[in-house]
Amino acid sequence: MGKLSKLLSVRPEVGPAVLLVLLIVIFTSINPKFLSILNISNTLAFTVELGLIALAMTLLMTSGEFDLSVGSVFGLTPVIMWALFNGTDIPLEFAFLFAMAIAICIGLINGWFVTYLKIPSFLVTLGMLLVARGTALYITDGFPQRTWNASDEWLSAVLVGDIQIGALRLYMSLFWFVLAAVLLHYTLQKTKFGNWIQASGGNAHAARARGVRVDATKIKLFVLSSALAGFAGVISSIRTSAANPNSGTGYELEVIAMVVIGGTALMGGRGTIVGTVIGIFILRLMRNGIVMIGVPGLAYNIFIGAIILAMMALHSWLDRRNHSGG
Repeated sequence: MGKLSKLLSVRPEVGPAVLLVLLIVIFTSINPKFLSILNISNTLAFTVELGLIALAMTLLMTSGEFDLSVGSVFGLTPVIMWALFNGTDIPLEFAFLFAMAIAICIGLINGWFVTYLKIPSFLVTLGMLLVARGTALYITDGFPQRTWNASDEWLSAVLVGDIQIGALRLYMSLFWFVLAAVLLHYTLQKTKFGNWIQASGGNAHAARARGVRVDATKIKLFVLSSALAGFAGVISSIRTSAANPNSGTGYELEVIAMVVIGGTALMGGRGTIVGTVIGIFILRLMRNGIVMIGVPGLAYNIFIGAIILAMMALHSWLDRRNHSGG
C-alpha cells in the first residue's frame, strides 16, 4: 500500500489512467460498438475541441487560479468572426484574427483584475462570463448565425480539414490538440516558466521572494486560457457550420472537472497535462458510453459527480498520508 500511495503521489495521472482503461473495458463488454471506427471518429471530433480549453485550464489552475469565462469566450469568439465575415467584405482570415484578438483582450482583462486589483479569479471570471455571453447574445439577437459555406476557405481546411484513414475520419483539430498538449506539457515540466507556474500556485509569497514574476505569469495564463477557448470555439463553429451565442454553456465546469479528475491540485501548486488528457477522455467516453449501453443521457452528471468526488477523496488521502510521513 505504501508503494502504491507513493506512486500515485509522484504520478497523479496513474489513477485516472486505470479508471480510463476500466471504462473502456466495461463499455466495450456491454456494447462492442463502443470501439467501432465510427464511434471513435465521432468522439474525437468533439473531445479535442473541449480538450483545448482543458489544457490551458490545467496551467491556470496549477498557478492557483480559475477561469469561469471560457465557455462564454468559446461562444463569443466565433460569433464575432462570422458576424464580420457574413456582414462585411472582410476576409475570413482577418475576421479570425480580430476575433482572436478580442479573446486575448478578455484574458488580459481577467488577469489584470485578478493580479492588480486583487479580486479573486472566481468572481472576476464569473463577471466576464456574463459580459461575454451577453455580448454574443446582443450581437446575434439571441439567434445562431446564419449558415455559410466556408469549405473553399483555406483557413477552414487548416483548422478543421478532415483526413480519411480507411473508415476512420479525423479532423485537423486533433492535430492542434496534440500539438498544444505536447507544447504545454513541455512548458510545465521542462522550462523555467513551468517552474514559475507551479511556484505561483504552491506559495505565491515565497515565489515572489525568490524572484518569480507571479503577476506576469498569471496574466499570461489567463491570456492563454481565453485564447485557446476562443480558438476551440472557432474550430467548433467551422465543423458544425453554426455560430450559436449559447455555445459553450456549462463548459467551464466540465473543463474544471476534467482537470481535477486528471490529478491537478484544485488549490494550485501541482499540475499534469498528461493527467488532464486522460481526464478529458474519461469524461467524453463516459458521456458517450452511458448512452451506448442504454443508460439515459440525463444520468451523465450523476456519474461525473461521483467520479469527481472519488478522485478528490483519493488525492486528499494521498496528501494526508504524505504529510504524515506514512
